[in-house]
Amino acid sequence: MSKIVKGLALSAIASSVVMAGAYKIPEQSLNSMALGGAYVAHTANADAAYFNPANMAFMGEKQYVEGAITLAHLPSNVYSFGAASGKSEVEDLLIPNFHYVSAPMGDFRWGVSMTAPGGLTKRWETPYQKAFSEEFTLKIIELNPSASYQVMDNLSVGAGLRLIYSEGIVKNDATGIGMPLIVDMEADTIEFGYNLALAYKPTNDINMAVTYRSEIELGEEGTATINGHTMDAGVTVPLPAALNLAVSKTWNEKFTLELNYERTYWSAYETLEFTGTPLPITAKDWEDTNTFRIGATIELEKITMMMGFAIDETPIPREKVSFELPDSDAKIFSMGFRYQQTEELSWGAAFLYDSKESFSMTPGVSHNPVLAKGGTFHEGGAFLTTVGMAYEF
Repeated sequence: MSKIVKGLALSAIASSVVMAGAYKIPEQSLNSMALGGAYVAHTANADAAYFNPANMAFMGEKQYVEGAITLAHLPSNVYSFGAASGKSEVEDLLIPNFHYVSAPMGDFRWGVSMTAPGGLTKRWETPYQKAFSEEFTLKIIELNPSASYQVMDNLSVGAGLRLIYSEGIVKNDATGIGMPLIVDMEADTIEFGYNLALAYKPTNDINMAVTYRSEIELGEEGTATINGHTMDAGVTVPLPAALNLAVSKTWNEKFTLELNYERTYWSAYETLEFTGTPLPITAKDWEDTNTFRIGATIELEKITMMMGFAIDETPIPREKVSFELPDSDAKIFSMGFRYQQTEELSWGAAFLYDSKESFSMTPGVSHNPVLAKGGTFHEGGAFLTTVGMAYEF
């Protein structure tokens, strides 16, 4: 029993940071949401400051500003296995973003973005799931100032500083399954990283881009109360590095197709170590992942139509799946529009559906004492709706 109790406590405390990456939100603007994240090579709005700062060098002589807000609807995750069956609570989250690009200063230009690139709320009220994740709430906010330099007429580079604030609340209660464990933890941190970008235009209708976001160690610190005993607690896990390679082609200045490949270096998450509690180090052994995206843009007289599709891998080996993070491979479908109200003002909306694959747990494989018996996860996923507005002056 002592091993199970330690496992429950460890699982709850660890989840306060782990969700930050596996539930990352790469779509941080109206266009990016409409294109399913296939928005790295062909960026021409204020959100270039975030997705590819090198492209700021190729924008017009004006200043650019835009903002959007996303409603994320998270349906229940359903676990089916006899008396241990249960489903998570439905969640609705608001996720804002803001971007600005300055007027050019010779060959230099600067911009800044405020985004929420990750986060989640996950709650279970059924006894077996509540033992591992009664409540998990995570917020991540990123401030990303950046700059570009135009090396040649068709080549530019960019770089930025990532300032990340994250906070989390984790609760679990195992008394419903006869285990003497109640955990309540709150923690937060401020961390720093960087991003790099390169943009190349071999012809007027082809854009090529490489971007890189650095790994950031999230050192969450706060307090944990375990069975009524309060203690200082800390845990450090990586927010992994990510490499994007993208190319776009435009035909007749009307139709643009972009292909994007993203490599996320989750293998940096090998073990979970924490301080301030008697809980042991545990192996995670996550895996690097690939994401493949394609996006299409159609320019009409006043309306721009966009659509996208992506295939996204989960980094979590099946034996490491838990109720805090029942993640699986996903297919992503998106679409949206932007309407040019005046020469300076545009607005629009986008919708994205993240469809998670159902999967079954092989008995004896999982490290979780409940999931080791088997069972199936299904439903879940996410529905994201974005409305946004842009202005140039």
